[in-house]
Amino acid sequence: MELLSLSAVELGAAVKEGKTTAVEAMRAVLDRIEQTEELYHCYVTVDRDGALARAKEVQKKIEAGELTGPLAGVPVAVKDNLCTEGILTTCASRILENFVPTFSAEAVLNLERAGAVLIGKTNMDEFAMGSTTETSAYGVTRNPRNPNHVPGGSSGGSAAAVAAGECFFALGSDTGGSIRQPAAFCGVVGMKPTYGTVSRYGLVAYGSSLDQIGPLCRNVEDCAVILEVIASHDKKDSTSVARSDTDFTSALVKDVSGMRIGIPRDYLGEGLDPEVKAAVRKAAALLEKNGAVVEEFDLSLVDYAIPAYYTIASAEASSNLERFDGIKYGFRAEAEGLHQMYKKTRSQGFGPEVKRRIMLGSFVLSSGYYDAYYLKALRVKAMIKKAFDDAFAKYDCILGPAAPTTAPELGKSLADPIKMYLGDIYTVSVNLAGLPGICLPCGEDSKGLPIGLQLIGDCFQEKKLLQAAYTYEQLSDSES
Repeated sequence: MELLSLSAVELGAAVKEGKTTAVEAMRAVLDRIEQTEELYHCYVTVDRDGALARAKEVQKKIEAGELTGPLAGVPVAVKDNLCTEGILTTCASRILENFVPTFSAEAVLNLERAGAVLIGKTNMDEFAMGSTTETSAYGVTRNPRNPNHVPGGSSGGSAAAVAAGECFFALGSDTGGSIRQPAAFCGVVGMKPTYGTVSRYGLVAYGSSLDQIGPLCRNVEDCAVILEVIASHDKKDSTSVARSDTDFTSALVKDVSGMRIGIPRDYLGEGLDPEVKAAVRKAAALLEKNGAVVEEFDLSLVDYAIPAYYTIASAEASSNLERFDGIKYGFRAEAEGLHQMYKKTRSQGFGPEVKRRIMLGSFVLSSGYYDAYYLKALRVKAMIKKAFDDAFAKYDCILGPAAPTTAPELGKSLADPIKMYLGDIYTVSVNLAGLPGICLPCGEDSKGLPIGLQLIGDCFQEKKLLQAAYTYEQLSDSES
């Protein structure tokens, strides 16, 4: 049995049946990390000794019958903006280079309660600001499908770790597509749940009204199982929603007959790579052939999503990042006097992309510009939500690409930040409207790089998305 070829659910079953152990699975992953990490650089921190010790503890509980869930004994990686008690949490920034939290994020605790075993923390764009995992203070992550290309971002380390076999599944965070776009670039499955489904407690905030934690994994079944584990109501998070319909695995049914699927014409227009367009249309045709009702429609306001998103996200980021001043924790620059210390700490501690967004956010919130930019962006956000509400009155889910192109080459995106921002055109609206979205592979381009298919659902309709995604996955597997 080749352990690293198993999905998270398959490994969990093998451990439960005694065919392997949590310790053997962890050793296999750590050996793979040793072999490939120098090239891919998926991790900021690998807690080798701690991971093995945790695997031994979990194995004892499995043998004692205390842990019986599907993820018991399965090694997991966590994005480095989720707090982990006793393990370095840097947000891939120099300003948090020595920060070790005294508590863990609620989503991480939920995984640990289910018996998943933490390996370490994955690389990311600094403070989740970027689309390529090139803005990290700890170096770039490479795409395992082609190391000359980016893995996407900001959860690029998590997506790359799954694709490289350096973990069985991972957690990421999605503020404007940061789970779905790297999933598309690395050829894995990634899901952003409805806002409020997974507690944000312990997630270092970027855009508080947009951030949501979600899974990156190998297939749709893993995605449903992981989401079932991490979804919970949490009194520590005021935006957390109490839901009774979190039995997501019940949606793993191969059936789309009668399902109404809409494709926005705006998503297939100018700027979309022809190979990506062809793969998305082929996926839609496969679903239609198997009973889905597929039609194109006009989803308005697509052109306004990017400016509205970057105005709101940058405004929230400038407010959230005020706390990193070198006083209570993290990096502190040597300086004479308090104001000089603030200035030097933030100048030396933050990278260029983070500084750019703090400055943009401070500008749109400043006196005289607040109404012109920030309030206008909030009104556009409400209009985008209304446009989706109108669409979901007709359709069960919306289908389209996750990104306009496949993974760009390393070093090509950062030279033009505006071009990088425009790469989020198909993902940001989902966060602005608080909707769930899933990305799964739907083919490759002529260079062999993965193409991602995005499915978007109405609020709290993850099950419809999972059913459509699972059906497509099963159909495409049987065709290949």
